[in-house]
Amino acid sequence: MPEPPGPIRSGVDPRELSDEDLMRELRHLHETRYEALLHGPADALRWHTTRMVELEDEYVRRHPERAVDPARTREGARARAGQA
Repeated sequence: MPEPPGPIRSGVDPRELSDEDLMRELRHLHETRYEALLHGPADALRWHTTRMVELEDEYVRRHPERAVDPARTREGARARAGQA
């Protein structure tokens, strides 16, 4: 299937969403991701991926100091691997 001509654009620009709306959109995308992967056509999956990255990037931009679980870092993964 050929790539669409240019970026896929739909929905409200993530920068314009309130924090509440951004979180709602992220929850919905994460809830529907598995179905899009398994059953969505290629163009729908591309759109889903594009939108997910846009929303996640906006969340990280707004919350650069968010709590990071040390176990989710490379160092934490190496420590877990060493314990196995």
